[in-house]
Amino acid sequence: MAGKTEQVKGQAKESVGGLIGNKDLESEGNSERRAGEAKEKVGHAKDKIEEVVEKAEHKAEGVIDKAK
Repeated sequence: MAGKTEQVKGQAKESVGGLIGNKDLESEGNSERRAGEAKEKVGHAKDKIEEVVEKAEHKAEGVIDKAK
C-alpha cells in the first residue's frame, strides 16, 4: 500500500492540471505520482530482502542442527 495514496493523489492533480491548463499543478501531480511509484518499488524490494534473509536464516538453522 506504500505509495498508492500518493500515486492516486498525483494522478488526480496531473489530470486536473491538464484539464485546466495549469502546468504547475500538472507537474506537481507528476512528481507526486512518481514519488509514490518509487515508494512502492522500495517497499517491494524491502519485502524481497526480508524474504531472502528469512530463507537464509532457516538454511543456517538447518546446517547448525545437522552439525550437532
